[in-house]
Amino acid sequence: MAALAAGYGVLFTIVADFRDEYGISETAIGFVIGLGFIAGFLSQIELTDVDALVTVVFIGVLGSVAGLLLMALSTTLTPILIGRFISGIGIGAASPAVKRIVILADPDNLGQNMGRLLAADVFGFATGPAISAILVGPFGIPAPFVVVAAITLILLPIVARVPVQESVEQSEHRFALDLLRIRPFAGAAILGAVAFAMIGAFDALWDVVHKDLGTTDWIANLGITLFGLPLIFLGPPGGRLAQTFGPFKLSSIGLLFASGIMCLYGFLPSGGLIFTVAMVHAVSDGLTISSAGVAVGMVVPADRQAGAHGVVGAAQAVSAGVMAAMTGALYEAYGQTTAYVAAAAVMLVMTLTGLWLARSAWDISRPIGSSVNN
Repeated sequence: MAALAAGYGVLFTIVADFRDEYGISETAIGFVIGLGFIAGFLSQIELTDVDALVTVVFIGVLGSVAGLLLMALSTTLTPILIGRFISGIGIGAASPAVKRIVILADPDNLGQNMGRLLAADVFGFATGPAISAILVGPFGIPAPFVVVAAITLILLPIVARVPVQESVEQSEHRFALDLLRIRPFAGAAILGAVAFAMIGAFDALWDVVHKDLGTTDWIANLGITLFGLPLIFLGPPGGRLAQTFGPFKLSSIGLLFASGIMCLYGFLPSGGLIFTVAMVHAVSDGLTISSAGVAVGMVVPADRQAGAHGVVGAAQAVSAGVMAAMTGALYEAYGQTTAYVAAAAVMLVMTLTGLWLARSAWDISRPIGSSVNN
């Protein structure tokens, strides 16, 4: 999951290079970022309850690598879009299968394990931009895509040796959208989507905003990497806190705070101030962002966990994709303030909607070590 997330994250600190060297506009850059998430949505909807977990992970990883290599070889918009789409399909296919493996392997410690998985995800998101920052200058734009693809391929045979118990029968549920009839699950899916809507806006705007504000390259590149560090270290304890305090309560605190911070970014006049506020934002996210995944584990039966997380992943992917494209277009047309304030408003509305749907499970929680199977 860390390697796959690096495949997403490798793009985020070089979008200004795409604009300056390849002549790709901010709107098109937002669409490139967004398309990867949209592709993830499509594949997660299609493969939510597939039982051949290892096979799905294997195929998904190969798809991600193929997309990265195509982006490395491309200098114009169309093949870059195709590569991003292929990579997104691969990542979207692998993610719910990995989550099902993690949840079913140790359901009594759901919160901690989901927090660890989040930490791996965020480590990849943080490492991808760092790899780009180091390699693009001396080796050019294609270098980070090639390096991340190579790392992923090296890891694949090592991870493939881990024994996984798989069902010999195909699930009767081809799609898992029927789970949305469970209102707390629908609320958890929306709350999970809010976090990724935030990520879509943050990633689409970070590099171009810093470039246009005249921020030095090392601050812009270091910022997106440092943003991931609190999430890496706080993910496991944040997951435990969500399990014991209550995932819906903790999620509401984190997302309402994050929407306020997103609005604030629109009014900050310098890259240094944005960097400083982003570090506070990162600590809050680190403690709260795994809450939606913990909530899903509590309100959905164990045999539907892959499907449930596939639906949540799809909602997250489409939210991130739409928000990235929207904020990129708003930034190009109206500037920094409009783009960030619009993103904050969308986050706020989505958060309130998710909390309303999940109101019957507001107080749900589990002691550490208590079975979460329904």
